[in-house]
Order: sequence, then C-alpha cells, then structure tokens
Amino acid sequence: MRSILIILSIMIVGLFQSDKYTEEREKMVREQIIARDVTGKETLDAMRKVPRHLFIPEDLVNEAYDDRPVSIGYGQTISQPYIVAYMTEVSKPTPKKKVLEIGTGSGYQAAILAEIVDTVYTIEIVPELATESYMRFKELGYKNIVAKHGDEYKGWPEHAPFDIIIVTAAPNQVPEPLIEQLAEDGRMVIPVGAAMGIQELLLLVKDKGKIKRSRLSFVRFVPFTRDKDK
Repeated sequence: MRSILIILSIMIVGLFQSDKYTEEREKMVREQIIARDVTGKETLDAMRKVPRHLFIPEDLVNEAYDDRPVSIGYGQTISQPYIVAYMTEVSKPTPKKKVLEIGTGSGYQAAILAEIVDTVYTIEIVPELATESYMRFKELGYKNIVAKHGDEYKGWPEHAPFDIIIVTAAPNQVPEPLIEQLAEDGRMVIPVGAAMGIQELLLLVKDKGKIKRSRLSFVRFVPFTRDKDK
C-alpha cells in the first residue's frame, strides 16, 4: 500500500509542482551548499534540478529542504543536502563515469549522481526501501540507474570496476570487496566509525593498485548493516 501511495504522490506532485519547490531548492543551494564552498557546476545543477521533496515521506515533505537529515522509515534517513552535495563533488563525477552507491535509501543521492554520470548502480539492504526507490526511479524517468536489493558489503562485482563508489552508511572499517571493485584512479567516499557516534568521512583513491586515504571531515551516518542470512 505504501508503494502505491509513493507512485501516486510522485505523479500528482510532478503534475502540479509549484514554484515553491523551485525556490526552495535554489535557496537550499545558495544558503546550505554554495555558502559551504561546494561550487562545482555539475553538482549545483543537479542539486537544483532533483526534486528532493519527492524522496521524502509525504508527512515530512515540509522538511525536505531543511538543513538536516530526514527520517525515511525503517531506521534510515535521507542525508542532509550539504552532505549529499559534498560527497558528490568530492567523488569528481563526470559524464563517462560508472558509479556504485552502497545504501540506496530513498534514492536521492543516486538521482543526484545520475544527473551527471553515465550509470549508477545502487544497492539497498532494506527490501521495502529497495522497492520504493526503484519505483521512484521509474516514475521520475531515471533510465541510467540500476537498482537492487542485496548485501551491500559485497558490492556488485558483476559490474565492477567502478570509477566512483559512494557509501551512505558507516561500517567500522572499509569493506574489502569495495576496495577490490574500485577502478584504477577511482575514488571512494565513505563514512567509517562506531554506530551512532561521530565517524570520519574518508576519501580513498586507488593509485597503481594501492589505496591512498584522506580524512575529509567528521560526520554522523546510520550504521552499515549486513544480511544476517548471507
């Protein structure tokens, strides 16, 4: 029933989308993102274009453009707009690149990336969220996003290597399969640290088969979970 409501909401809001949301996105980009020194044109254009309110539960839609994460159910959140923009820019997306996203959630980060890159492969461990995000992508016309439900720790080896890997939940350490699936000169942006505590957002770059790590900032993400049946 929830999935049907999501489709109907996207169709209705898409048909009657008011200038309010365009103005709110512009304000979000200006006050939350550019003001914090994210200035890449591709990233800013994507943040202005993607209707964040369609990735938020209907009862929380008024919070869509607030400067904070928002609950999407199942113990998960849609990240703060600035964090989405920052992780996107740090990953250096370009039109020919292939991306793996770990943790689809509502699908917002994948949609932002899909506005810039060739293809986004995204995995979600919560089956309900995987279904809902798939429906959003379909209704919004994202043909360059390939989504599935599965164990995120394993990545997606069938489509590796990836030029970019973005992880939207925090493991205690970087999963080895993701390092293996990162292409030469590829970039991985991932939060690492204890659940429900302050974590480090890391940038990993593969250079001649070796990984170079840089600390970007301190963040707080939902914990990385694994499929207990696998």
